Amino acid sequence: MRGLQGLDPQAVAPSGRYGWKADVAPLRSRCNVTGMFEEAPKARADMIGGSVYALSGEGGWLYYGQVTPDRRIGFFRCRSRKVIQVADVFATPVMTVLSVGVPSITSALRSGRWRKLGRFGVVPALVEPRPSVQWPAGTLTVTVWTADGTWNTRVEDPAIQDMEIMAVWDAEAHVPPRLAADFGEEEAPWHIGGSVRRERLIKQEMAARFPDQPWHRLPDDWVPLNVS
Repeated sequence: MRGLQGLDPQAVAPSGRYGWKADVAPLRSRCNVTGMFEEAPKARADMIGGSVYALSGEGGWLYYGQVTPDRRIGFFRCRSRKVIQVADVFATPVMTVLSVGVPSITSALRSGRWRKLGRFGVVPALVEPRPSVQWPAGTLTVTVWTADGTWNTRVEDPAIQDMEIMAVWDAEAHVPPRLAADFGEEEAPWHIGGSVRRERLIKQEMAARFPDQPWHRLPDDWVPLNVS
């Protein structure tokens, strides 16, 4: 589960410092998270590096994220039932870095699903951009984008399995289940993607569930990924 549906990627995808626009993938599931904050009808997303947000997650949990210098959001391995001090959030490691659609953040702020907590110095773990992987449809060759440039490799390359697939995530529909999956305390639905490893598993599962549908068949040179 990733990406946005029905939105122009040029309008929602933050420009990376490498010059790319994130791919937009189909919506695969719904999120029934309700707002935990007061509605703010005039709120707007603040994508200046250092901005910190609290957001309503699944199961009544609050998660926390900080805007990076390249306009992505780094989410911390931290969740709580009530808003906690930002210093306590920063004492936890970064869990996930995502490109989140800016209009969807504005919508989440206005609906009370997100709240801005202020602007703080960017934590060291978020100063430098993280590598991302572009996986075009119909090929097993991917492009890895790093601060030093780009290079091509195969999707089964062990060195890229934990890298994030380029995509734009919706703040309300996609981010809450993704963060729950990354936190790992509850069993995650099989269709929540993100990393190269997860996306490979999703394609394998789709092929197993729908063997008669040609668009889900795996290519002959597919390298199986075993689930441990």
